[in-house]
Amino acid sequence: MLNVGIISSWHVHAKGYVRELRESGKVHFRALWDENPEKGRAMAAEWQVDFEGDYDKFIARDDFSAVICNSPTTMHPELLRKAAEAKKDIFTEKLLAVSSAEAEELAGVIRRSGVVFTISLPLRANPQILYVKELVDQGTLGRITGARFRRSHSGVSDGWLPDYWFDTSLTGGGAMMDLGAHPVYILSFLFGAPRRLSGMTTNPFGTSSDENAVAIAEFKDGVLGIMETAFVTFGVPDLLEVYGTEGSVFMKGPELHVTTKAVDSLQFKEAAPKILPPARPSPVIQFADACLNRSGSPEYLGLDDALVMTKMIEAVYQSDKIGSTQYF
Repeated sequence: MLNVGIISSWHVHAKGYVRELRESGKVHFRALWDENPEKGRAMAAEWQVDFEGDYDKFIARDDFSAVICNSPTTMHPELLRKAAEAKKDIFTEKLLAVSSAEAEELAGVIRRSGVVFTISLPLRANPQILYVKELVDQGTLGRITGARFRRSHSGVSDGWLPDYWFDTSLTGGGAMMDLGAHPVYILSFLFGAPRRLSGMTTNPFGTSSDENAVAIAEFKDGVLGIMETAFVTFGVPDLLEVYGTEGSVFMKGPELHVTTKAVDSLQFKEAAPKILPPARPSPVIQFADACLNRSGSPEYLGLDDALVMTKMIEAVYQSDKIGSTQYF
């Protein structure tokens, strides 16, 4: 059994992580610290764990060896540094930090500590995405020339996002910092870190952070990738397109359509055929297993992955701010 402390209940996925880990039967939660003591006490009562209002006392406790971090993104560097120094294994929501400088410094502390580290990049466990990666890596699509991924929702245009989601002193950014992480970590999953990147953001509904964002990057071998996100679109499933000289892939939500010169059309929906690789466990379950087995960071969910994502998203905002391409 893995004993876990909870760092904050701020993030929208916090309740889901607690529920999933409890249902797994692999984890026992011991304590919660929260930057909002009133909310923290309420959540601790709901989750039936101790509440500790002093973070230093919380992280020094010896009744848990791992932490789940759901805190505001801007607090990650301080909180996770102390967790690593206390030799606590770390699972964190994205991003690792708002800036690549902070992320690099924090990654150094985590590496030196020797703890298990996992960042939540859930689509890297998705069988459709894993299959597309196989097609790319095996050369089935020929030479890849372009790709596009979009994730968006109507949180601003339909008014259902909470007010604190627009406090950039907590979030570090808007749509690109939040939903934009998904297209960023999917294209870097397929093609590695980019060579250069340009980005643009807007806030058509007038909130205090970006609501609509797009980035274009050059990856290895001249691949051009487009990453799109928004809080102002309705009814749009995840969209992935990959274009190659021998074939192309089109994914719409769980539906996947592959066309190659060898196979005119291969199309399937969520009831996936045997051709798809099995889904991997969710990142938080992979984290629990890695801690219990002392097997190190799960594949595709480690510090290097977190650093690339942070650097790319920082480059989007920097490009938008100064109007120039950012080079890697």
